[in-house]
Amino acid sequence: MRVGIVILPDQRWAQSARRWRLADEFGFDSAWTYDHIGWRELVDGPWFDAVPVLTAAASVTSRIRLGTMVASPNFRHPVHFAREVTALDDISNGRLTLGLGAGGVGYDAAVLGLPELSPRQRVDRFTEFVTLLDRLLRAGRADAAGQYYRAVDARSTPGCVQRPRAPFVVAANGPRSMRLAARFGQGWVTTGERCDDLDAWWRSVVELTERFGEAEAHAGRGPGEVDRLLSLDAAPVFSLSSAGFFADAVGRASELGFTDVITHWPRADSWYAGSETVLEAVASEVLPAIRKPPQPAIP
Repeated sequence: MRVGIVILPDQRWAQSARRWRLADEFGFDSAWTYDHIGWRELVDGPWFDAVPVLTAAASVTSRIRLGTMVASPNFRHPVHFAREVTALDDISNGRLTLGLGAGGVGYDAAVLGLPELSPRQRVDRFTEFVTLLDRLLRAGRADAAGQYYRAVDARSTPGCVQRPRAPFVVAANGPRSMRLAARFGQGWVTTGERCDDLDAWWRSVVELTERFGEAEAHAGRGPGEVDRLLSLDAAPVFSLSSAGFFADAVGRASELGFTDVITHWPRADSWYAGSETVLEAVASEVLPAIRKPPQPAIP
């Protein structure tokens, strides 16, 4: 089981750099940041763009994988984004994982003054986005004439450090986006369904893992070929409420076949409010226990 942590881009770098350094030192396997123009009530800031934040994070870390959780077509075009991806992968020396999502409603979808899309239209757009981004990063050159994206002799040279491209982790709960994740993803990430009850949330996670297994089989992907990531803090209880609660959540996710779990750096208030003391306990007690090899049975 690998453990990742999301660090919101809600602090000036003079303060935020500490979080990224500690995530690396604490032994987390991955560190992610949200990719939004503005997010929920934090839209009034401070709030910073994901690409330069990850670029800066690459300069103060050496081991941990870095990624977007998740980049979306709400305000990104695959031609320009491919250039940003190749730069990030180069600067991080191949430590980039690209989390991708369809993009929802809210500030990001409205701030550019574009018409609101239906759920079906958002998945149509997402399919075009992922398909063109994949082609550009793999082939280095592409043309496209889709409904949402066009490209004329677009380039991504020199390409990613990671070959054939930086890995995609595709966020998906619905059947069409799951099929897209099974087709293009090196990983699939889910938030479960929105629930006010913790047990109901876990039941939704079970159902979604079963559905994704069907999508994998339909795409011809073998068991274990696609990593499975669970965003623990989509549950109605913050995963870092206590070290024991976090350990229990990791255990449940492991039993369901997830390869990775993702938590969030505790904030002073609002979303993901919690204590860094709990985070330190997780780093010193839970992470080593997760990675400790099983002891042989006593004869």
